[in-house]
Amino acid sequence: MKKCALFFLMAIVVSMGVVSTSGCQGSKVKDVDSVMTDSVTPDTVVADTLERMIEEQPMPKAADELFDDFFFNFAGNRKLQVKRIKFPLPVYRDGKEEKYIAKKDWKVDHFFMRQEYYTLILDNRKQLELVKDTAVSHVVVEKVFFDTETVKQYLFDRVQGLWMLNAIRFEPIGRNYNASFLEFYDRFSTDSLFQIESMAEEVTFTAPDPDDDFNTITGTIEPEQWPAFRPELIPSGVIYNIRYGKHRGESAGKIFMVRGIANGLEMEMVFRKAGHEWKLVKFDS
Repeated sequence: MKKCALFFLMAIVVSMGVVSTSGCQGSKVKDVDSVMTDSVTPDTVVADTLERMIEEQPMPKAADELFDDFFFNFAGNRKLQVKRIKFPLPVYRDGKEEKYIAKKDWKVDHFFMRQEYYTLILDNRKQLELVKDTAVSHVVVEKVFFDTETVKQYLFDRVQGLWMLNAIRFEPIGRNYNASFLEFYDRFSTDSLFQIESMAEEVTFTAPDPDDDFNTITGTIEPEQWPAFRPELIPSGVIYNIRYGKHRGESAGKIFMVRGIANGLEMEMVFRKAGHEWKLVKFDS
């Protein structure tokens, strides 16, 4: 019951954030990093309110069974976050130890909680099973900065039944597990002409039925029809990814998922690599 109450509170406050942001800024989407660093903004007030409400609801012990349940509490609860970091926290860059962060120097990180969605990059649908797999004991949360071609990785391990942040690692996009796809997606996310060039000859799609709010339509489109059907949101600039368990090598297929935070948003694009080129073969919006 406490867990249900927690996520209900999160839904209310996140919704408050959406209202306050749209009221102040129109339809413009604020840069992720600027939202995280602004000291006086409506989003900061909302985040502080969310944090207070979450802290009033102690995290259930069962939340440590699944990483997602733990992580939403970790990102929104200042006190819990500090408790679940192994200090001094090592920071690695390009495979070398750069520094250690002391407890007194840690700045609370809300990750993607201050935007309306988060993203996942999967090799296949079977990997979705790992999200609900209680045997998973290692997870990497990645923050991808396309402007600097850098990936910031937060390394979590479950130790004696408790999820802990054990290290932070920076690496160039070119060395990332999803290197080839990320380099492609950087351009795909911002270049409308490149999007059309990167489509298969026929692309399967599922979209809301314009004549029925409770139904969807499925069909195929050709590249030149993309502007009329493309999803409203194609994240760019800075994106997140969560890697559950350990992966060996990059695959020739990717599922790029966008999941809303307490707003029902769901979107995915399926890509296949043919030779050296990635192609969009399916999308659900």
